[in-house]
Amino acid sequence: MSRKSWHLDRRSFLTGVGVSLTLPYLEAMATTAPSVTDVPKRLCYMYFPNGCGIPNKDKTPEEHKQWSWFPMGEGKDFTFTNTLSCMEPHRDDLTVIGGLSHPRSRQLLGHLAGDSWLTGGDVGASNYANNISVDQVAAQQIGQNTRYKSFVLSADGGVGYQSRVSTLSFDDAGKPIPSEHRHREIFERYFSPNGGAATAERRKEIARGKKIVDLILEDSKRLNRKLGSRDQAKLDEFLTSLSSVEDQINRNESWLDTPMKPFNADHINFEVDATKNPTNYIRSMIDIMVLGFQTDVTRVMTYMMAREDGIGFGDHFPRLACGINTGHHGLSHSSQWENWSTYDAWLASHYSYMIDKMKNINDEHGRLLDNTLMLFGSACSTTHNARNYPLLLAGGKNFGVNHGTYARYDDSVPMNNLFVSMLNAVDVKTERFSDSDGHLKGDIFTT
Repeated sequence: MSRKSWHLDRRSFLTGVGVSLTLPYLEAMATTAPSVTDVPKRLCYMYFPNGCGIPNKDKTPEEHKQWSWFPMGEGKDFTFTNTLSCMEPHRDDLTVIGGLSHPRSRQLLGHLAGDSWLTGGDVGASNYANNISVDQVAAQQIGQNTRYKSFVLSADGGVGYQSRVSTLSFDDAGKPIPSEHRHREIFERYFSPNGGAATAERRKEIARGKKIVDLILEDSKRLNRKLGSRDQAKLDEFLTSLSSVEDQINRNESWLDTPMKPFNADHINFEVDATKNPTNYIRSMIDIMVLGFQTDVTRVMTYMMAREDGIGFGDHFPRLACGINTGHHGLSHSSQWENWSTYDAWLASHYSYMIDKMKNINDEHGRLLDNTLMLFGSACSTTHNARNYPLLLAGGKNFGVNHGTYARYDDSVPMNNLFVSMLNAVDVKTERFSDSDGHLKGDIFTT
């Protein structure tokens, strides 16, 4: 196909005062049929701390059937409990994985195991010897094709401290990579072709209450006149989504800079408004992540939704989001199975939210989800047992990934075998990662 005057480059921008906005894929960018070798292959890892609720099926069978994180049944014949019922609409796009863990973490208190969720490293208190995380292995290769090699995100930011990190990502020397949590700063990165912080002009516009969509309005009108009707609708949808994300960021900023002080729950008014709503806080980060994949500024992301051991924002989420008068860490040491299930369901709902968005956004290669592998889980099961990690794997159908099952493994299988298979699925070819002993056996991965 010859290039026409109305054709756009895949890396086209809309420009305004102090900003340049990366466009999503539009049909006007398609000068030729997309090549299989050009398909963006993405990885996303989302983590929650402190394990999950798994009532004892022998002592409390009815509670187990209702409130266990893991489904009832196995293989294709499984039923979600109340906890993961939000995953039912995505059943054909995900796999529940049970039984996996890291051999070098199995004797650890679960609080420490979070440091090794993506590394499988030896992070015992007497011999803390971590190694590179799997996302950074991928970023070294597939990150060469994007503006940013990876996004390292969390609810709290920074690195935390050894055995209680606030990041999932570690460099090739096993050192923690600081995570980012300030939505405004992350958001602004999408709109600067050279990277970095907002320009001086853009900062002035922020202070005046001007949003990105306001600043690129004239350029978007110019472009819109050149587009076909389907591209016009897609551009309008994208700009509407962008505006919505920035609206939520503005609301989040009204409380994000206020330090969370220690408090007694008896003296707190939990009738919070949207400006102090952790659901909005987490979902605006997810919206940013989806925009990042949609505009192809990165293909590798990690997101730690909260820190281990009752530290940071996350321990207050059960109170603020679910009206449960117990912190997350306290829940993880309790037998409040219904409360724990309610909170586990709240955490899972954000993963469901991201899956839904990734299913409903297309680029030239189809649904974003089908070219993205997304892993959601924790580094321990109930009461900080660093075995039987709760894991949900979604997406990647275009990589030959089979879904719709509950796959159970035992301690003979290192979790890093899963990471080897995930790496190979996105064409980061390897036979080993950390302490793996091969690929993950079973029917999930066909290649």
